[in-house]
Amino acid sequence: MRRTLFALTLAATFGSSLPAMAEDAPPDATTPEMGSKDGEGKSRKHVDKLEGIVVNAVPGGRNADQIVAPVAVLAGSALDDAKGVSLGETVSSIPGVQTSALGTAVGRPVIRGLDGPRVAVLENGLSSQDVSNVSQDHAVTLEPFLADQIEVLKGPATLLYGSGAIGGVVNVVDGRVPEKAPENGFAGRAEVRSDSVSDGKTGLLRMDAGNDQFAIHVDGMHRDNKDYDIPGGTLANSAVKTTSGAVGASLLGSWGYLGLSISRFMDLYGSPAEPGDAAEGEDPVHIKMAQTNYTLKGGLVQPFDGISKIDFSLGHGAYQHVEFEGDTPGTTFTTQSNQGRLVVTHDELAGWIGSFGVQTQHRQFAAVGEETFVPATTTKGVGVFLTEVRDFGPVKVELGARHDTQSVQPVDGAKRDYSPNSLSAGFAWRFADQWHLSLNLDHAERAPSEEELFANGPHEASNTFEIGSDLGKEKSNQAELGLHFHGDIVEGKVAVYYNKYKNFIYLADTGEVEDDLPVRTWSQNDAAFRGAEAEATFHLSESPSGHWDLRVFGDTVRATLDNGGGNVPRIPAGRVGSTLSWSADSLRASVGAVRYMKQDKIAAFETDTAGYTLVTAHVAWTFVNDERSQWEAFVDGNNLTNQTARPATSLFKDVAPMPGRNVSVGVRAYF
Repeated sequence: MRRTLFALTLAATFGSSLPAMAEDAPPDATTPEMGSKDGEGKSRKHVDKLEGIVVNAVPGGRNADQIVAPVAVLAGSALDDAKGVSLGETVSSIPGVQTSALGTAVGRPVIRGLDGPRVAVLENGLSSQDVSNVSQDHAVTLEPFLADQIEVLKGPATLLYGSGAIGGVVNVVDGRVPEKAPENGFAGRAEVRSDSVSDGKTGLLRMDAGNDQFAIHVDGMHRDNKDYDIPGGTLANSAVKTTSGAVGASLLGSWGYLGLSISRFMDLYGSPAEPGDAAEGEDPVHIKMAQTNYTLKGGLVQPFDGISKIDFSLGHGAYQHVEFEGDTPGTTFTTQSNQGRLVVTHDELAGWIGSFGVQTQHRQFAAVGEETFVPATTTKGVGVFLTEVRDFGPVKVELGARHDTQSVQPVDGAKRDYSPNSLSAGFAWRFADQWHLSLNLDHAERAPSEEELFANGPHEASNTFEIGSDLGKEKSNQAELGLHFHGDIVEGKVAVYYNKYKNFIYLADTGEVEDDLPVRTWSQNDAAFRGAEAEATFHLSESPSGHWDLRVFGDTVRATLDNGGGNVPRIPAGRVGSTLSWSADSLRASVGAVRYMKQDKIAAFETDTAGYTLVTAHVAWTFVNDERSQWEAFVDGNNLTNQTARPATSLFKDVAPMPGRNVSVGVRAYF
């Protein structure tokens, strides 16, 4: 803890620029390389700030540098270098964000120590509607390789997305419903890559076409990774095979747009926690997953006097996954979901600009089979919200409020009703040309999820006998203070936060064993989370021989339960890291290392997590760059020193370490 705080102090002293933080970013952090093209056919150039990146997850079409709340964005070359098999792995390069992990196939984002049903995972503003929040062995049905950009809202985002976002939001923007046509009528991208650690192959293709009246989108990808290597051997039953694709089309005009998309996601992966034992007659466990989503989305520009825009989205999702033991199907999980979202943005009113809206959800969940540890459940909810922004000279103020009603009805059981409320206030004070101070205050409430309330039984794939409880609302009060510096040579930010929970819900190990599985019970206790994040980017040199940047960062979080309850389980280890980057004309390269500290602030029946260092390197060569296309060959290296890496956030860290040394080679094209 002391070493992590020391590193944070250094980063804060020299200033920082989060390549993914809203307020400031170095070149290449959020935009692609010079001369490449985005999905809309525009030339992709270096920018020094995030002023050109619109955050889709925040109403009003505001750029990232205009938002007071902590926002991070991955796009362009930074996203290309960060892409992993899972969404959690992809965003874990952002300070304050790590991943839960079951091998590489499964990884849900962990934001400031919070995961599962506290972190909303969205696709273009609508929930992914999978069952990744039910258990750490369930994958997210979103493919990071097809993303245009990935947005992370750190801290409570319940105001915008309801009680399932009390810990934050990760929004994958993939343009499957076109909102405008490509600049030159047609644009696309393609990529093929192969990796050494799993003999894996990945390929993707995306195409967009249209004019000022109509646009169409098509994408598809396929991944086939075998069991991956770890230091000293190969991790059995860690293979993953994924196929994803979509077709979308929109009507366009000066009035706005109206479009529809249909997407399909299919996944087949093994559970390294249950590799089986042929000598004992035990078959390995694997999961076969499929989801089909239908999305209707539209935006009306200046439909009425005083209203600048109306955005709406409707989504239907049909999800199923089957957990097999060998060739024998075990438990089948299904969801049928409908959701809707309407956001109205008004013109300036007495100096205030803002949005109000309504969000609805209806979800039917079922788990059928030998391990029906959660009963069939219907969840319904409606939320209304309001956000407002105003500048008072050098001070920007953001205010918001939300009220939800939510019911959870198990089959043959009593319905539970909840009414969460959320309030937020954010202030940014630019007290000098290069400095500003931010303060965010949030009150958020969360209704318990179905597994927290009703779980009762064995779940082989996660190696847990899980028991739910009669739980009340979870309430959070958070304060965050940030200091930002914007200079030509150095840019920076440091943030500290404190989050006090009442009736915090957590999965507690009991130390008991049933059906040869550890028994874990959903419990409640007051808790406190406190943490810090800092990052510094130094623009070392800019000359004809190339641009040199040095980035350093660190983050830490500490979480404890009140009344002698000890530590909150599975809290991320503190980290410090640095990356040295160089770019010139057709070449770019970087080398970096991240040190994960030992995690010994653990809950009862948890084990310590040893520290480790991950060394990475990236090289890319643009060998074709003309008006029609750009072609780039790349080599990515991860865990180059072949360290044994066990994330402290994972239920499976002791049996399923992360991959060893891995070198990926490939070609990507923009046209």
